[in-house]
Amino acid sequence: MLCKVGDVEVWRILEVHAPFQTPEELFPGAGPDVAKIVEARVRGGVCPRSGRLILPVQGFLLKTPSHVILVDSCVGNDKTVPGTPDWHKRSTPRFMAALTAAGVGVAEIDYVLCTHLHTDHVGWNTRLEDGRWVPTFPNARYLMPSADEQMQRGRNGDLYKESILPVVEAGQVELVEAGHMLGDHVTLIPTPGHTPGHVSVKIKCGGSEALITGDALHSTVQCWHPDWHFKFDADAQMAVTSRRHLLETASDSGCLVLGSHFALPSLGRVKADKGAFRWEE
Repeated sequence: MLCKVGDVEVWRILEVHAPFQTPEELFPGAGPDVAKIVEARVRGGVCPRSGRLILPVQGFLLKTPSHVILVDSCVGNDKTVPGTPDWHKRSTPRFMAALTAAGVGVAEIDYVLCTHLHTDHVGWNTRLEDGRWVPTFPNARYLMPSADEQMQRGRNGDLYKESILPVVEAGQVELVEAGHMLGDHVTLIPTPGHTPGHVSVKIKCGGSEALITGDALHSTVQCWHPDWHFKFDADAQMAVTSRRHLLETASDSGCLVLGSHFALPSLGRVKADKGAFRWEE
């Protein structure tokens, strides 16, 4: 177990822990010293051999008093991702092994909550069975931001056909807006910019709070530099606004913060610091 928020257990479901791209590639416009800044701020965040930023791909499993909720379903097996060779047609038991280690089977998950609909957050929505994509979690309702579903439906690419459409056709999808509450302890927080409908997740139980960032931030270095936009942000300025607001919320409340792509252990707190913020594990 990664942590507890009141009576809510939070488990890390780690699928990938590997170098991704260089800081210069991931934070365009951050300046010539971006790699040095990242190395100084993010402990163990840069691969010394390749110079690439290590970005975990992970979901978080929430065991509330009422429900079992999977927040983001990572890359998945057998998916078509030619732009990222390490993810393309991968086949590994790691994700399912992490679920088993958390004491949960696929039939026991009540909700799959996608913070947004990008490849590394929806992959295990489905699995390949006899040449067909079928929902991985047969008893779950899949909650997806409506603006993101509309975006991906319009593109009608491999991501939609493999990881979204089969769940829609199975009647298991519920399109949601920011502010949606899932039971008594989980609320979706609007953080658009990375995608049009991106949400972060607030957990509140027994006087304790935590935030799951999704891709509102990709690295703890963005606490010190919230204006650094990420190369895959759809609307860079909106992403900056959402990021600052989320950091202010986390700093003001003193809550735990779980970063979906933060260097392990991906868990800490945000503190106000000279007009920006800092990260403390």
